[in-house]
Amino acid sequence: MSRRISVGCAGSDSIPFANDAPLSLIAGPCVIESEEHVLSLAQEIRQIAGPYVFKASFDKANRSSISSYRGPGLSEGVRILKKVRGLGIPVLTDIHEPAQADGAAEAADILQIPAFLCRQTDLLVAAGRTGRAVNIKKGQFVAPHDIANAAEKVASTGNDNILLTERGSCFGYNNLVVDMRSLLIMAETGYPVIFDATHSVQLPGASGKSSGGQPQFIEPLARAATAAGIAGVFVEVHENPAQALSDGPNALRLHLLAGFLERLRKIDSIIKTSTAISPD
Repeated sequence: MSRRISVGCAGSDSIPFANDAPLSLIAGPCVIESEEHVLSLAQEIRQIAGPYVFKASFDKANRSSISSYRGPGLSEGVRILKKVRGLGIPVLTDIHEPAQADGAAEAADILQIPAFLCRQTDLLVAAGRTGRAVNIKKGQFVAPHDIANAAEKVASTGNDNILLTERGSCFGYNNLVVDMRSLLIMAETGYPVIFDATHSVQLPGASGKSSGGQPQFIEPLARAATAAGIAGVFVEVHENPAQALSDGPNALRLHLLAGFLERLRKIDSIIKTSTAISPD
């Protein structure tokens, strides 16, 4: 049975996440670049997509290089993300330390656990205790059936508003591969499953002091994941990926978002209104 989680904020429509509900969207830039950029992009995405959850990080603690841009930090980031919520757009942001959970929860409807940290018990428990929905990104090194253990840590706090996100698995050095079976295995937990279409085409550390990417594969992988039957798709979006301060090589160009969503929604509608054929 698919659990349904609804996310919303004052002035917004409630956005349902369930594996048998219409496809929902999480989108935004990798990191907060400026207040002006965040507010402008958040509204442009809404004009294209309708109700959605805006994603941006206040800190990217796992950048490849010490010299890479990390973001404005918790205090300034929370201030900016509160302004996004003030526009009636729900917000997702990630946390890297248990001490960040309560502060980030002031501005976020969903707290995200980064893939590299999905086994960190104290972080998962701290996120769960805020009462906010928690999106756990499955680590590149974690088998799909093992992510249930991470969900159990959050649920131990009495908070079962949990999303599970697939973002690809390590495939040798500087490469990822997506096993579409993992989406169905993760869905067996009953929690909504999200497909991260942009990090799945990342080439981790492939550019030396930063990650590379293969954005031409964003939509093909997203189509396949949608056809498997998922709750939502996660895409990092930027109007000019070449100028993005983080993860530009694997971001979806803003002007491509409308067509991308239209095609995914058509696939999703067919899958969820058709009678499934049993493999037996």
